[in-house]
Formats: sequence, structure tokens, C-alpha cells
Amino acid sequence: MAVYAFDQGGPIAVGLLGVVRYVSMALALPLASTLADRYPRKRMMLLADIVRAALVLVAAAVIASGGEPVVVYALAIATAVVGTCFRPAQAALLPSLARDPGELTAANVASSTIESVGFFLGPALGGLLLAVADVEVVYVVNAATFLWSAAFILGLRPPAPGARETATEGRGSFLIDASAGFRAILGTRDLRLLIGVYCAQTVVAGASLVFVVSLAFDLLDLGRGGVGYLDAVMGIGGLVGGFVALVLAQRGRLALDFGFGVLLWSAPLLAIAVWPTLGVAAAAMALVGFGNSLVDINAYTILQRTVPDEIMARVFGAMESAIIGAMAGGALLMPLLIETIGIRAALAVLGGVVSAIVLLALAGLRRIDATSLAPSGLELLRQIAIFAPLPESIVERLARALHSVEADAGVVIISEGEDGDLFYAIEEGTVAVSKDGRWVAQLGPGDYFGEIALLRGVPRTATVTAESAVKLRALDRDVFIPAVTGHHDVQEMAETQMTTRLAML
Repeated sequence: MAVYAFDQGGPIAVGLLGVVRYVSMALALPLASTLADRYPRKRMMLLADIVRAALVLVAAAVIASGGEPVVVYALAIATAVVGTCFRPAQAALLPSLARDPGELTAANVASSTIESVGFFLGPALGGLLLAVADVEVVYVVNAATFLWSAAFILGLRPPAPGARETATEGRGSFLIDASAGFRAILGTRDLRLLIGVYCAQTVVAGASLVFVVSLAFDLLDLGRGGVGYLDAVMGIGGLVGGFVALVLAQRGRLALDFGFGVLLWSAPLLAIAVWPTLGVAAAAMALVGFGNSLVDINAYTILQRTVPDEIMARVFGAMESAIIGAMAGGALLMPLLIETIGIRAALAVLGGVVSAIVLLALAGLRRIDATSLAPSGLELLRQIAIFAPLPESIVERLARALHSVEADAGVVIISEGEDGDLFYAIEEGTVAVSKDGRWVAQLGPGDYFGEIALLRGVPRTATVTAESAVKLRALDRDVFIPAVTGHHDVQEMAETQMTTRLAML
């Protein structure tokens, strides 16, 4: 589309088309994402793919027959609008397919990696096709990829629809429901910060629609295929960035790494402004692609872990609307900057401003990691005396390894004399500890039990029975023992606690 528009009207045409497309998408997203919260998400994704394939084929026919460019532009805008329900539905569906936060992050990495492969293969194929064939051939191939996507979606087997997808009562008006995503973002400080920084990155993304074409044609003299080649380099960087994002996710700094990804979108532009060579431009685009994976994976994972499912698609829709609006601003701003101050100065201004925004946001991003994304059960472990000497990073790692156990009143949780393989911390409710049928103690929220059998290598020394409905957090032996025995202060504290408890039995 960018090459077609450039052929028709130069950088101004590319920028204006980008603006209109993005504004149309930004306006459509709140409504389209509401459909993804009201109806089965798989169905909405499938419908979007089929309609987009049809629209792109019609555009190919118009181009091949020498039709008016305005018709091609209108079809491009319609294709973009129809697709606005796809990504919110996909992002909101994914958490229901993942079994835990680690798998959710890995799934987002897999999704981003596949996307990066597409960013590499798609532009590379587009560049090759444009070198030997006409633009409409690329359009036909594009339509085929939508049908390929639809075939995969047909094979998807999501969980049975829940109340959100089957309920027909209790819904507000459609327009009120459509605004729920914006209300959630504006009412939450962390979401405001995250999406504000995301918008700064997407200003650069919108501008890239123009400056990549200008780099290829004017600054580097690469010709039509150069647009595809530069985009392909960015795709390779994104492929690498996806794997790095998976590794970095293990340290639990999703928001901070997100900020680092935005910085990689802006700082490399300064290098191109200073050294406008093919090597520097290629390296810069690879870093941009690398940063793009960090940004997308981490932003999506943060929202999926912090936003309620019943409004998740609408929050994603509101986020997409905001960032697309920012992209439209970037696509409009860049040709104006190029026309007034030149491509190199424009890159310097854009890169410098967005880099400054990221640096100012670092403290808030650290806060998100420390609060909103704190592992479930972290506060409970912090209350337990034997873990007090552990470094915070180790306690967080233990919290991520916790799994939930629930028991009704009267249920025996552990029995005296049996082998032990779990350490328990009490989150809600109370339990009774007994020895040889004799009541010994009552334990409540913040207390723990089960450590003696694990650390001493002996059978359970007492029976623990739920006095009320209880919620427990459990650690497997293989996680608990290294954490305690690997730190002298923790082991000493545990020995003291065990000696006191054994004296009570």
C-alpha cells in the first residue's frame, strides 16, 4: 500500500493515507472490541479474516483494471476498519488458553515471534514481487494470507463459552459498554502511564510508514524494493527480540523491559540522523524490531494479567484506539517535518522527544512491576518469618511457584505419619493441629505448616484439619527445600521455629 501510494502522490500521499486509515481504525476500535466482549471471540476473528480477504481481492482488481486510486484507498481503509476486532479478540482469548502467568507470557512470545516472522517474510516477499511483478500481485498474495489465518482459526478449540459469551441479559447500552475500556484506563494510574508511553512509541511507528519509504527512496537510494528490505530487517530484529523477551520475563520486570523496548524505537533514529548510511540504517531498523517485540509482548501480558476478563477486549480496543490515534499523528507529523527541516533533522527530533518521555516514565514503570504485577501470594510469603531473611527476588520466585489449595471445613489436609511433599501457608480460614488425637493449636491467615517433614526428612508429625473453609498456598518440596537450606539465616530461623513447634507436640 505504501509503495502504491508513493507512486501515486509521493510521501504526502503515504502520510495522508496513513492518517485516514489510523483515524478510522481508532474510531472503530471501541465499537469492534465491544463485539469481541459480547460474542464468541473465535467467531469475530474468523469473520474479520474472511471479509478482509474479500476486500483486498477487490482492491487488486481495481488496481489491475487501472481504477481510480481513491477507490483503492477506500478499500484499504475499509480493510483496516474490519480488522479492528481481530487483535482485541485474540488478546482477550489468549489468557483462557494459558494455564499460568508464565505460560501466558510464553504464548505472547510465540505470537509475537510468529508475527515477527511475518514481518520478515512478508516484506521480503513483497520486495521480491515488486521487483518482478505489479502491485496487484502483492495484493493477491496478501488476500491469501488472510485465508490462511482463517484456516488456523477454524482449528482453534477454545474453552466452552462462559457467562460473558452466553448471557443476553444485564447488558447496558452498546455505546455505554463501548466506553468501558476507556473508563478503565483513565481510572487506573498504572494503565494511564503504560498506555501513554505506548502511544509515544506508536507515534514513531506511524512516522515509520513515511520515513522508511523516504530512507529507501531519497536518503539511501535503494529503490522500491528497499522498503521491503528495511522492513524485513526490522522483522529479523523482532524475531530475536521475542526470544529475549521470554528470557527477560523470568525476572519479573515486564513494565521496565517494556520501557526499554520503547527506548529502542526512538534512540536508533538519532544514530541514523548522525550517520545516514545503509549499515547504520539496517542496524537501527533491527534494533527497532527488537524493541517492538519487547513493547508488544510486555504490554499485552501486563494488560492480560491485570484487567478483568469481562472487559478485557474493550480495554485492548481502547488501547489499540489510543495507539492507532498516536500512529496517525506520527504519520501526519513526519511528512511535515521532512518537508520543513529534512529527513535527518526530523529523525533527530522524533527520536530525542520519545527517548526523553521514556526516561521520565521509568519510576512509574518500576512501580507497576512492584505492585500491579507482583506475583499472587507474594504478600503472604512476606508475612512468614522463616522467609524474612531471603532476598526479595527469591521471595518473588517462590511466590510464582505457589499453587492454590482449597479445603472445606472438616477436611484433613495432612495426616500424622504420612509422607510429606508440600509446604502450606494459610491465606484464608483456620485449621486445627492435633497430635495422637489431642488438640495442639489453631493456625490462621499468615501461619504455615508442613515444613518439619520436608526439612527433617521424617513423616508428618501432626494432623492438620480445616476448621472452616480454607484457602492455602502450597510449595513443592523441590522448590521449598533449596530456598530454605540454601541460605544460612533462613535455615537457622527454620530450625528455631521447628524446635518450638516440636516442643508443643
